[in-house]
Amino acid sequence: MVNLEWYRTFKAVYKTGTLTSAAEELFISQPGVSLHLSSLETYVGYKLFDRTGRKMVPTEKGKVLYNFIIEALTKLEEAEKNFQRSTEKNTPTISVGMCFETFQITLEQYISTLPFNVIIQFGEYPEMVENLEKGILDLIITPQMVVKNAIEYQAFSSETIVLVGGSEIDDLEFNSIEKNENLEEIELWLKQQKWYGTTGDMEHLRRFWQLNFNKHPDFRPNYIVPNLNSIVRCLSSGKGLAVVPDFLCRKEIDNATIKLIWEGKTPLKNTLYFATRKKTMYEEEIALIKKIFIDLN
Repeated sequence: MVNLEWYRTFKAVYKTGTLTSAAEELFISQPGVSLHLSSLETYVGYKLFDRTGRKMVPTEKGKVLYNFIIEALTKLEEAEKNFQRSTEKNTPTISVGMCFETFQITLEQYISTLPFNVIIQFGEYPEMVENLEKGILDLIITPQMVVKNAIEYQAFSSETIVLVGGSEIDDLEFNSIEKNENLEEIELWLKQQKWYGTTGDMEHLRRFWQLNFNKHPDFRPNYIVPNLNSIVRCLSSGKGLAVVPDFLCRKEIDNATIKLIWEGKTPLKNTLYFATRKKTMYEEEIALIKKIFIDLN
């Protein structure tokens, strides 16, 4: 019989798109992920992924296998989670979904103070909402509302998506151009700079560009790094531009290690929500996590 961990690893690679991200999700080494995947490919007798640069693109047979096993695998994972809860009657376990950067900036420093067990999950917001509805997650921190009858949303904060630059960027030149309010000149100057982005995610840049220039950006970032916090750290030591949520870089802007370049002609704002099931047995635990986020605003 196939090792169940091979399927679990296959699913993680399929969902995250890279061996590194799958290893982080599974809390195992990257060589371990590679070993599981190669063992499964040997067992089934065909390639499951095409290696394209750093991305793992599923083959057609890989897609067929994923669709065949995902329902059964999800049920097994739910059974595992429910069993864990039933054996931990004195210490409840709360599963929370959010983006990686939000966790690092907010909840990470308070994890050790919480009087209950916590499982943090990262992923796409629509998928997290589905997992919330199924009972796999208990709380989501999200800028998106996906309407479900069993789920309620509570707005608690907002974020502004801003253009920031490295400590060495010539913001005075940009300011003189921006004063003329000539969007073509502003766009030209911006496109002449070096840009930072994250793997497979240009949502903030696309929305910022669409709002200010009424078009999609026709360029790719020069430097692709793992996450938004990496962008902030990279900008702190040189030139370059990026579009990021302001809450991720307030401290760096206040310390002048990076520069706030432009909020755009029309600020791009997101409302942040707590998403929970309408009926939950963990109201007290969820309320404590909510309080941490609210107190940080």
